[in-house]
Amino acid sequence: MMADDHPIAAAALSTAAPSLTPDAVGALARRLYDIEGSVKSLAGERDQNCCIETADGSRYVFKISNPSESVSVVDFQIGALEHIARVSPDLPVPRVVRTLGGRTRDTVTLPGGVPTTVRMLTYLDGIQIRETPRTAGQRRAMGAFLARLNLALRDFSHPAATHDLLWNVSAAHRLTAKFDAIDPGPRRALVESFMKRFTDHVLPRLSSVRAQVIHNDYHLYNVLVAPDDHERIQGVIDFGDMLHAPLVGELGTAAAFHMTGCDDPFEGPAQFVGAYHAILPLVEVEQEIVADLMATRHLITALISEWRAKRYPENRAYIMRHNPAAWEALSQLADLSRNEIRDRLLAEAREIHIG
Repeated sequence: MMADDHPIAAAALSTAAPSLTPDAVGALARRLYDIEGSVKSLAGERDQNCCIETADGSRYVFKISNPSESVSVVDFQIGALEHIARVSPDLPVPRVVRTLGGRTRDTVTLPGGVPTTVRMLTYLDGIQIRETPRTAGQRRAMGAFLARLNLALRDFSHPAATHDLLWNVSAAHRLTAKFDAIDPGPRRALVESFMKRFTDHVLPRLSSVRAQVIHNDYHLYNVLVAPDDHERIQGVIDFGDMLHAPLVGELGTAAAFHMTGCDDPFEGPAQFVGAYHAILPLVEVEQEIVADLMATRHLITALISEWRAKRYPENRAYIMRHNPAAWEALSQLADLSRNEIRDRLLAEAREIHIG
């Protein structure tokens, strides 16, 4: 099925993010939350995100949703954070800040008369892992933390959890329509080859794997570590790509971001997957396709970023931040068999099982 047959999935990526001025954001924070402070823009793909810092140093994240984002999806994301706070209060994730009226969100009207949803979260301190040196200990800490996060979300459900999202690695086949964003040549051949691997080997198995609510965007920009200990996870942010999907897709997606930083592109992902598997073991069918899904994440990153950069050149730097690594990874994987990729990715996980 083509991506264009899924307008809901594509809508938030096809609609420009809101762009309220800092003064307008500050006025909303005062009116809705009685919070006064300086306003600083934060990066975002679909929504407008701002940090508000008060005179006493307290900080908050004020989120203005993309107008195409349904209220039910916003409620889903809020509900997940509140669920984690209840069942695993030790996990450092943002907390929902309620309005003066006790609500978890509110509705405002953007310039032009378009309504959208706003909400506020606590701001998590820490350093983005992308700004720190990569180490084996850090990668294993990330893998173990993701397993704990997935365990916390295991029993969470919401009517909007099955919403469509183009960043769903287990539905990569819908992106075939985006091939036109890639000029004919070696790169087009590369994406066609990996899409065939996905449709031939992953898609038929997805009905037999575990599925639950997953974070779906667990990468070096969204994981924070302590300034004095880069192997201590201090926070996980950006739950905007969350959805109900195959659990193994979560791991494949996250592992993809560890292929850089080592001479052996499998060293980092294998450390990450091994630590995850030690806490939340993969079953046999998941072990068979997790490496395919790691490759598929690079595939959809290349496709979506090329497509969106053409649509929104003003946000090109943010949209393309993972693009070079995705192409490099696909090139590294292209000449290897599925079995070799699988075995190298699962090297540490299998050592744990044997031990």
